[in-house]
Order: sequence, then structure tokens, then C-alpha cells
Amino acid sequence: MTFVHLDAHSHFSFMRGVSSPAELCAAAAAAGQTSLAVTDINGLYGCVWFWQDAVEAGLRPILGADLRAENEQAVLLVRSPEGYARLCEIITSRHLDPDFSLSRSLVADRRGLAVLSPDAALLDRLLAAGDTDLHVALPPGHDSRALLRFAHDRRLTPVACGGAHFARRDQHQLLRLVRAIDLNTTLPRVPAAELVSPDCWLAPEQEIRRRFPHCPEAVDNAARLAEKCIMTDPPWTSLLFPDYEGLDRDAAFRMLRSRALAGARTRYGRITPPVRERLDRELKVIGEKGFAVYFLVVEDIVRHFPITCGRGSAAASIVSYCLFITHVDPIRHDLFFERFLNPGRVDPPDIDVDFPWDTRDEVFAYVFKKYGDRNAAMVANHVAFQARAAVREIAKVHGLPEGEIKRVTGRMRGLWHSHNAAELVKSHPLFKDLKLEPPWPEVLARSLELESIPRYLSVHSGGVVIAPGQLDRRVPLQRAPKGVNIIHWEKDQTEDAGLVKIDLLGNRSLAVIRDALGEVKAHGGPEIPYRKFNPIDDPETQALVGRGETIGVFYVESPPMRLLQQKTGAGDFERLVVHSSIIRPAANDYIKEYVRRHRGGEFAPLHPVLGEIMAETYGIMVYQEDVCKVAMALAGFDAVEGDGLRKVLGKKHKAKKLADYREKFIRGALQNHDLNPALDPETVEKIWDMIMSFSGYSFCKPHSASYALVSFKSAWLRCHFPAEFIAAVISNQGGYYHAFEYLSEARRMGLNILPPDVNESMVQYTGRGRDLRVGLMQIKGLTKAGMEAVVAGRVAGPYASFADFLQRVRPLPADGRLLVRAGCFDRLEGMEARPSLLWRLLEHAAADGPRPRAGGKQRPVALGLPFETETPLPKPPGYNEHDLLLHEVETLGFLASRHPLSLFMPELKPLSWVPAADFKKWVGHRVTTIGWYVTGKLVETKKGEPMEFLCFEDTTGIYEATFFPKAYNKFCHLFDREQPYVLQGRIEEEFGALTMTVDNVRLLTKNRKPVED
Repeated sequence: MTFVHLDAHSHFSFMRGVSSPAELCAAAAAAGQTSLAVTDINGLYGCVWFWQDAVEAGLRPILGADLRAENEQAVLLVRSPEGYARLCEIITSRHLDPDFSLSRSLVADRRGLAVLSPDAALLDRLLAAGDTDLHVALPPGHDSRALLRFAHDRRLTPVACGGAHFARRDQHQLLRLVRAIDLNTTLPRVPAAELVSPDCWLAPEQEIRRRFPHCPEAVDNAARLAEKCIMTDPPWTSLLFPDYEGLDRDAAFRMLRSRALAGARTRYGRITPPVRERLDRELKVIGEKGFAVYFLVVEDIVRHFPITCGRGSAAASIVSYCLFITHVDPIRHDLFFERFLNPGRVDPPDIDVDFPWDTRDEVFAYVFKKYGDRNAAMVANHVAFQARAAVREIAKVHGLPEGEIKRVTGRMRGLWHSHNAAELVKSHPLFKDLKLEPPWPEVLARSLELESIPRYLSVHSGGVVIAPGQLDRRVPLQRAPKGVNIIHWEKDQTEDAGLVKIDLLGNRSLAVIRDALGEVKAHGGPEIPYRKFNPIDDPETQALVGRGETIGVFYVESPPMRLLQQKTGAGDFERLVVHSSIIRPAANDYIKEYVRRHRGGEFAPLHPVLGEIMAETYGIMVYQEDVCKVAMALAGFDAVEGDGLRKVLGKKHKAKKLADYREKFIRGALQNHDLNPALDPETVEKIWDMIMSFSGYSFCKPHSASYALVSFKSAWLRCHFPAEFIAAVISNQGGYYHAFEYLSEARRMGLNILPPDVNESMVQYTGRGRDLRVGLMQIKGLTKAGMEAVVAGRVAGPYASFADFLQRVRPLPADGRLLVRAGCFDRLEGMEARPSLLWRLLEHAAADGPRPRAGGKQRPVALGLPFETETPLPKPPGYNEHDLLLHEVETLGFLASRHPLSLFMPELKPLSWVPAADFKKWVGHRVTTIGWYVTGKLVETKKGEPMEFLCFEDTTGIYEATFFPKAYNKFCHLFDREQPYVLQGRIEEEFGALTMTVDNVRLLTKNRKPVED
């Protein structure tokens, strides 16, 4: 009989295995084995992928897990769907029950499970309870005679085990490396007990038989046990929809229809024939698919938390729109419902809803309370090693000092991936002055092997699954450090296993809009209900968007988006929808061509069909739907195949499936005799290249439309209420830029930047009229309780003096010191009084006596200062300007009172430089400019050479600077410094957008001549 590995461990044993399920399946198939069990430790983290990989490799998959708790251990193998459900329950209890006992759990119920264990005490306890289907595991590398005697005495079946923790024999050193990282020790210090034998690889049958010459029947018994554990179908074949208030399918549909019609009357005023036809068509599909409950569950959530952005393909649904799940009218904006749901679609719908970031936990709490924490849980993230972390961790276990490690990893930014780390260090200009001696070559080479190995489980940003009964009979649950229950699968396995996922995500821009609207109302402006807020037709907002004046505006504030807006000059909603989708990493060439065509350039689409399908975007593929439509029109794909191609483009591990789709696409396109003209191979390859630009990251049109609406709401606020808007942007801390840049932009917008003030500042930034006040939150180190106490103390009126403040608030000495140094009392007591206030603060702390700490303990005040006697306080002199600015930077993190370039005016005066506001006058000329670094994006040319797009600002504006490979190679080590740059290069203009192509850079230092690099 053919031996079967019944206890293989994949890298989903988290730092105790190093091979993926696919690697294990490939190794088993190559060895001629017919079945395989992957039994990861205390979990089913990769079992869906394992099943798929096994089937693809021609193996019969066996599900199971290696349960370990206290001093008990057993591999539990699934024999039936009921056994799978029970295994999920046992694993869940292992993670959630502090008093969990493996033997008690198995005695209570182990229907459908086979037990394979080397734990004689555990097996005896199960035997005493009358259990059957127990098997004695004979591990590799151990003296099995005692276990054989035990099996013989108890009349149990001995089973040979391979104990595989890696697919290939040569991966033992990789496992040692992973164990050292996990144990936070160096390679030589990994305890022997923490590392399995080098024999624990997925060995072929002849090797296994060589290990068990004294007991060949144990090898055969593995195959016999495997036969009992074969299931023809996975135990997760059916979709698992949540329950909604006990409604059956028909009652749920009737409720959905009623609510959709009521919402349509609210949205449209009256139900016109096009609205009625669209509603009827969508409801028919939803009803036939049995998806009504899903819509009702989501509608219930957004009814309780109405400030939302429903996005993804669900935004193409008029039912979603009428339920206020989404906010873009799919009829007006021609959104394609079939991208979301169609009669041929077999997978569940996927509705994504954004909420303000600071209310998301309330949303989760509502869901878990309503459905119960055993019926609802978060989706997991499998956090894997990335290049930088892999290099750092490998270097640590090699014993390299922290400073040396930082010198290497500190230069790894932007385009770093494990697959090219070793090569890039040899050739990248950032490393040209760094000589790396052994073991660095091995460290860098090993980083590739760590790539994609899961390190730990974390919580998905918003995915929630809800089951009609016990969710832990479909998938194991465990508690995340945050305190919520999470399932063992990430989003792809979750969907593949038929669990219906709802994404409830945090969005800081929704909080910005909420807070800014609240401030506008509080200051006597209009009250705008969020659900009715739709400013897409406002001409002033359209003009602002068309100029690219969108710093702070959701999704369109990055340098590439602002440049695209400037180049097209288009600020209308429909164009912004296009632009929100076309900006993606692999589409740069298509963006250039899109702009050229938009500006009136002549063009012929690669094929007339492309021109018809994508007339709105000039024959260029922009949306995910375009991939499906093109594959169907040109290559004969059906709707399911077209959607399959779209999906695989977004997967991480897609090489093989994508190769199959490519072959099918090219063959279908070349053999499509209905096309006129016919396609030639060169054109087909160009079309496929355009499809490949969607790889990894792309949007569907409904998603982009939803985001564009949030962008327009943000832009409207920036246009009409700039102070309230910028204050909300900084307060919610979620924009593309640092707070410093938003304050610079506020100055350029003509706003007055007001310092933190004990009588005027709130915790957050505040804006009113043309004034923007720095919030107490900006003061570094100031406690939350301290901020709140300052604001609460003003209930009785403004503070009359520093003494009044001390009496009312009784601040911690550290908090009081920060408030003084940040200038919060300057308007009250005068800037020159700061040194005296610090003395008085200490005097007050001494006189105030010990203060209670949290927990009731006393904090002694032992200052040992002169004023602890009756000696009068001296009046120290005020700080000079240099000290005041230094205090500002130390307490706020930057200069808020002025732009830092203003401090360098003596050094700038002798230079002949062009301000950003005057670039238009110097197009085509080589000029000198001054810039303060804002941000940068490192990219590669088609030849694989590094270059960078950097963003600088001066006191008049913000501008983009391009460093092509030659300039980048020379100056890359200077970037990301908080000091002025003197740049030289040519001002370029492309369709109205101004940039600078840099050929020389030097740093400007205070009180010194500029030093040329």
C-alpha cells in the first residue's frame, strides 16, 4: 500500500513550518503519493487553500489538525462533514476556553474524527471512556519500541508518521532560522527541544519504510487510516448566509422589497418607470439567489450608523442605493448591476461599507451584540514577512549589531521586495558607500525564502462574517489581542469557503466630512444632512478639482492625482470617476495616452471593438469591468470566465492560473472569426498587456464612483469652508501628508494659523472663518487627561490668569510644562513670562503636595528647590527668539508660527531662485529653486533602474520634482531631510501641469554657505 503522510505541517503552523500547502502537495505528488493530510498546530488556517492545492496536484486531501494543550497532544483527522464541524468546535475551545482539556473535549464528542497520537496517557483516558478509532502515532527519529508495546497491550493500531514540517530535506536550516526568529535568539542558541529533526521532511515512501524496518505494518496502517478519512467534497460547499430576525427566505424578500420601494420614494421623490424597471430587475435576481437576508443585515447596520460610504461593486445596485447602503445613483451614472450580481454568478455578493474611523468599533460592538460572538467574527489577516522585516530578523539571529542592521534596512524603501534584495544591495545607489561583509550575503539571500511565510494572525481591517447558527462549526475562532473573535481564514479563503463577508471599514475622510459639517453648523452655517449631501454639480467645486487644488481632499490629494487633474483640466464628477480608477501602479503609459486623447489628440483604438466598449475612456481600459467586457467581446469568454480573469488579476498567488487565462485569451482572440477586422498576434499581445496593467490593484466603476462622491464632498468643504475643513483633516490624522504640510497649504489658502492657547484651543484643531487654531492634540507628550482637563476647566469661563488655571485644573507638572513651552499662556501672561511660569508651576506642584496616581497611590513631590522655603522667586529673563522657536519645534513637532524656510532668508538672499508660484514664467528654462521636502515615491524604469518623484514646497507653493536615474543615482542619499534643498533643473509643462526635472541638488544649512554635494 502507498504510504500517506498524516501529520504534515505547513507554514500555517506559524513559525513551526516553512512550506506552503502547495509546496507540500507538489512534493507528495512528485513522490508518487495519492493522498496527504496537512495538520497544522491548533488551527485550520490554510485548509481551504490546502484542499484546492491538493486537488490541483492530483491528490486526495485529508483535513485535520495537530492539537496541543498543556501536556496533551493528538492529530485529529476528519472522517466526515460532522467530524469537520466537531474539529472546528474543539479548536475554537482550545483558543477561547481557559480551562480547555483535549481529553475532556474528545470524550465529550469526537464523532467523525480519528485520533492519532503518541501521547499514551491521553489515549488511556480516551480508552477508559470507551472511545474507539484511536491510533498510536510512531513519530520519526524516536525509539518507537515503547509505543509499539503500548499499542500491542491496548490492542491499538500503530501508525508510522513522517512528522513533516518542511517539504524538502534542505529546508531544515530554513526552519532553524524561523525558530530562532520566533524565539528571539541567535541561530546557535536555538534549544534542541524547539527544533524538529532534519528527518522531518515530506519523505517518499521508501525513506519512510527505511525508518520503520521493525514495524512495516505501521507504514501500511497509515494508508489504511487515510482511506477512512477521504471525503469527495470539501465540507464548506454551501453558501452560509446570516440570519435576520428569524425571517425565512420569502419573508426576508418581502421585507427587502418593501424597504427598497420606500427608499426609492425618498431618493427619487417618485418612482419613475426606469427606476421601477431597474428595481424589479435587481430584486428578481436577489430573490432567485436567496440574497435578501444579506441586504437586510447590511441595511440594518447602516440604519444605525448612517454616515457611510458603500463602495465596491455593490454601488452599482439601485437596491443598495435605495436602502442607503450606497449613495451614488446607478441610473444617472450608468453603473452596471451585473458586475455586482447576475444570474450566472455562483459566489456570494460582497458589500463594502466605510464608516468614520472613530466609530468603527461601535459598529463592530453592535454587530457582535446583535448576533453573538459565536455567530459573528472578524476575518483574519495572515501577516507574512516582508522584505525589510525579513532582512532585519535574519540579521538579528545571525548576531549582527542593531546599528549595523539599521544602516542596511534604513536604506530599504520604496521598491524593495525579498526577491531582489540581494541583487539590489549590490547595484542600488543607496548602497554604493556600504561594504557588506559576511554574513550579509547569506542574510540577503535568505530573505527570499522567508517571503510569504505567515508570521502571526491579525485582524482584517473590516471583514465580518455572520452565521445563522454557530459559526465555529464552519471555521475555528480565536481571540485577537484587540479582544474580538476572529476566524482562522483570511478574506480569499473565507470567500472560497462560502462564508458571506461584509466589509465594515474605517475611513478617516468620512470623519473629516462629519466633523467639518458639524463645525459649519456650529458657526451659524447651513445644516446639511449627510444623506442629502451631494455637491457634484457645484461649479466652484468642479473648478477647484479641475485645477488640482485638492490637498486634503479624499483620494485625490496625492501628487499623481493632482497632476492628472491639472493635465486634464477636468473637474466634473464623471471624469473624476475615471481618474480615480486609472491611477494604478502598472498603468503609467496608459495614463499618458489617456491625457493625450482627452486633450484632443488623434487616436485609433487597438481594435474598433475597444473603441465601442470604452468610448467614455477613449478606448483605454480603466475599470475592472473593462477586463470582463474585452475578454468576452474579443476572446469569446463567457461572463463567468471573464469575471474569473478579473478576479485572478487581483490575487497574490496567480502565476499558474493567469498563464492559463492568457493562453485561452490569445487563442480565443486569434480564432474569433466574428471580428472585423481580425486580430493579429501583435495586437492581441498589446491588448493583453493592457489587461495586465490591472494586476494586483484596480477598481470597478461603481467603487470609483463611490469614492469620487466622497472626494467631491471633501472638495466642496475645502472650497466653501476651508478653515473648518483643514482643521478636520489634521484632527483626524488620516491624510496623505503630515500635519505640517496641511498647515503650509492653509497658509497658501490665505488662512491665519493661530497657536495653541489655553483659553481658545480645543483638543482637536478648530477652524472658523479665515482662522485655523492649533489643537492641544498637537502638543507632543501632553496626556489625554491633561488636554481634556484644560477644556473642561473652561466651563466656568476663560482662565483669568496662570494662577487661575493652576487652581482650577491642577495639572500634572509635566503637562503644565508642555503647555507653557508650547506658548499656550502667551496671550494670557505674555511670551516673555514663560520662564517665570515654569518656576511658578514647580512652586505650585510643591505647595499642592502629593497627587493621587491611578490606582490610588500617592505621587511624592520632592523637588529640593529654593522656593520650598520662604525665599521669594526671582524673575528670570524671557527666552530669546531662537529658544522660542526651538520650544515650538520640540512641543509641536514642527514650526506652526511660520514656514521654516523663513528662518533661512539670510542664506537665501544671495541666491537667484525662482519661487514655485512663478514656474509658469520659466517653462523650458533651467532654474534654481528652493524646496522643503514633503514626500517622495520611488519607482523603477522599464529597464529596472531606480528613479524618484519628489514633492517639495516653498512659501509660495508645492511642486513636483523628477529625479531620473542619473540624478537619482547621484543625490538619492540626500533625500528625506528636514532642511532646505537648493535644486537646479528644467521647468517642464505637460498639458498645463508644471514639474521640475532636477539635475543638481545641494543642502542649505543655517549660518553656513551652501555645500554642494
